[in-house]
Amino acid sequence: MKKESMFAIAMALSGAASAQSSVTLFGVVDAGVSHYSTVSSPYGLNALAAPGNVTQSQWVLSPSGYASSRIGFRGTEDLGGGLAASFWLEAPVSNDTGASAIANFGRRSTVSLSGTFGEVRLGRDYTASFWNDAVFDPMTVNGVGTNLIAVVNSNLASYRALATGGLLNGGLSAGTDSYLRTSNSIGYFLPPDLGGFYGQVQYAFPENVKSTLATASSGARGRYVGGRFGWTNGAADVALAYGESTVADTATAAEKIKTVNLGGSYDFGVAKVFAELSRVKDQRGKFPSPLIDDKYNGALIGVTIPIGAGMVRASYGNVKFDNGASSLDADASVNKLSLGYVYNLSKRTALYATVARINIKDGRNNPTVMGVTPLVLSNPAIFPQPAFLSTPGWQPHSAMGYDFGIRHAF
Repeated sequence: MKKESMFAIAMALSGAASAQSSVTLFGVVDAGVSHYSTVSSPYGLNALAAPGNVTQSQWVLSPSGYASSRIGFRGTEDLGGGLAASFWLEAPVSNDTGASAIANFGRRSTVSLSGTFGEVRLGRDYTASFWNDAVFDPMTVNGVGTNLIAVVNSNLASYRALATGGLLNGGLSAGTDSYLRTSNSIGYFLPPDLGGFYGQVQYAFPENVKSTLATASSGARGRYVGGRFGWTNGAADVALAYGESTVADTATAAEKIKTVNLGGSYDFGVAKVFAELSRVKDQRGKFPSPLIDDKYNGALIGVTIPIGAGMVRASYGNVKFDNGASSLDADASVNKLSLGYVYNLSKRTALYATVARINIKDGRNNPTVMGVTPLVLSNPAIFPQPAFLSTPGWQPHSAMGYDFGIRHAF
């Protein structure tokens, strides 16, 4: 009898525990037809050898034109007393080829503990400094209309990571060198009941082996430190963020990418407006070498206008590049105009179309010393050159892109 009673109690407790836990399968499948075209001009000696513009174009079946394709699992267990444990495993999906999926949880892989004190989150997660680029972009940082500030920052992070000997924190497909996401991180989030105020701080371990041999040490390479704080009342939302990623740290080389951005939005009902200001510094060099301090100053304005079951989206962005290497190097400026329309067939399924145009002024740098040989490359952070234009002397100056697709969420 006693054994039967104990078994009944154990089963009852097990059922109660199960009732307090939840696991959800979720995801997005987004596919579309896209067209890209780039116009480049010959520069310097190339202008004599191959006068006239060069145009590249491409049709593709592309994923994630409106929302990032993904599949994930998330769950929460109520521990009682206001305490909860949660996990989140989210994988990217290249549904045009069937690649990625749950073989790689590079989008997010975290476990957390939350309560009245807030939330402590461990694992791979979005960086604190990326959130403003995403939240205040009416084009949701996807497809050809992606926030220009985000495009430049992502290109810069991956380019500098490659330049310093390989990618960190998961590689290009998982978000580049601690711009979009960072691995090995500890994050703290404020509780949600602070009168509209919210915020987070984040630190990512570099996980390098320390050595008494200076030449064998990578120092702080891979470390990320950042934070974001804001306020919202429903219609209004404003946030300030800062992030610092260490790209190189050896006895002979040092480099940090520092980001600060301020974003905001206001929903008037008939339209929602967005704005963002951003400054990114790429600081590299170690004494006795001179310090190079490149700057990328960005601004974005945008709007979404609901029309029945659909929504019009538009944004305009500009990024100015100030080359800190020398007075011989050209600065650059790039602007991007994006326009899109989304039609919701249901709460989970939508059709979309987007068009975007990029224009570049002076998009070049890195001439040889004293300009003896005018070998000029476009700034790769602003406009990565197509493969066959990677030889010096070609200067991309405009591009056009289109997306037409369907997104289904589950």
